[in-house]
Amino acid sequence: MTTTAPTGTPTSDSSGTDVRLTGISKRYGAFTAVHPLDLVVPGGSFFALLGASGCGKTTTLRMIAGLEEPSTGTVRLGGEDVTGLPPYKRPVNTVFQSYALFPHLDIYENVAFGLRRRGVKSVKKQVGDMLDLVQLGDFAHRKPQQLSGGQQQRVAVARALINHPQVLLLDEPLGALDLKLRRQMQLELKRIQTEVGITFVHVTHDQEEAMTMADTVAVMNGGRVEQLGAPADLYDTPRTTFVANFLGTSNLITADVLDTSGDDIVLRAAGSKLALPAARCTVTARTGEKLLVGIRPEKITLTHADDAGTIPEGRNRVHGRITEAGFFGVSTQYLVDSPVGTGLSVYQQNIERDGRLVPGADVVLHWNPGHSFGLDAAQSIEAGTDAGEGT
Repeated sequence: MTTTAPTGTPTSDSSGTDVRLTGISKRYGAFTAVHPLDLVVPGGSFFALLGASGCGKTTTLRMIAGLEEPSTGTVRLGGEDVTGLPPYKRPVNTVFQSYALFPHLDIYENVAFGLRRRGVKSVKKQVGDMLDLVQLGDFAHRKPQQLSGGQQQRVAVARALINHPQVLLLDEPLGALDLKLRRQMQLELKRIQTEVGITFVHVTHDQEEAMTMADTVAVMNGGRVEQLGAPADLYDTPRTTFVANFLGTSNLITADVLDTSGDDIVLRAAGSKLALPAARCTVTARTGEKLLVGIRPEKITLTHADDAGTIPEGRNRVHGRITEAGFFGVSTQYLVDSPVGTGLSVYQQNIERDGRLVPGADVVLHWNPGHSFGLDAAQSIEAGTDAGEGT
């Protein structure tokens, strides 16, 4: 049985080479690493396969590259079936986490290597243009060991791109970098992809990395695509608890459905009445049944209980008590215990800090109902967290 990505399947763009996986799967004996799936990567886009270790994302990438043979299904690049072609006959290049630069060659010759191997005589202009693209023109005669990790990563990208692949595959290419360098390289890779205009398929376990760079993200879990779409759509309207928890942090509140007759679903959670726009609920809500109401920590405002009267009408509100507070520079992160759930997360920007918001303080958590999302209550609340990874 073929499993199609649940939502947001993009259409092909004629400006670049699209990648089409049809019924693709991979089994190793009794173990299924990738269950049969259909996936379309639009031509000229930056596409990310995101998931935890063992979810099947790298195996999927390797099947596109020809480094793994699919158990079922086909791989098409730009309409051509390449399933049976070896890697060197596919119009793709791969950049791995280990850049594998030649230590005895300078940067110029590392980038020129692919051209010289194909017998190209005049490489000067192409190598120069490529070094300029990755902003390393002044480093042409340095050895790899004289460069930073981020610069070495750009050399690896230049060496791959100079062969003019139709698709560039990136397998955790930023994993070896420290946080500051990784964030710089996220922007660099996106700039390079925008300039060259070819299709990038990027594998990562880093949610921030995927959301920063990719036009479209496929969240993988247990060898399947859990949800596919634009980063903002996945973040604001996750369709499963796994996606809600894996992409950042979500507060998930179990609530009873009271009324479904209007544009808003009316719910009750431990004595608190909540509203949820019906359009932001992924399942059919029925009176008397339960739903999970999700809200991101940064969407919540925290008000001291003494000032509860100042909260505008029409906002969802939940009473609680602060158990922990952590200062993180741009924001303070609070944990709040409430009748609707323990350990609710709230992020507040440090603009006008209320000195009363300390552990032990009674507070009201309140938010715009339109920022909530609704999920099937039959799912595990812990799916996608450290406690319930992959469940």
